Amino acid sequence: MYICICHGITDHQIRSCVQDGARTFCELQGQLGVATQCGSCRSSAMDILGETLAPPVPEATPPALAAAA
Repeated sequence: MYICICHGITDHQIRSCVQDGARTFCELQGQLGVATQCGSCRSSAMDILGETLAPPVPEATPPALAAAA
């Protein structure tokens, strides 16, 4: 999905940039140019950055399976 229309940046490109080492929004701006023109994509790009940096949440064991173990 396109996040930054001004520069044609997708959510996949943002995630890839983070996986390649970007850790701050300023690094995303420097590498991709996201939110450097109109700025309307800033909050979406920051959300994707945060989601990609966050550690995965482990799945909880359903109570029925936990009781059987």
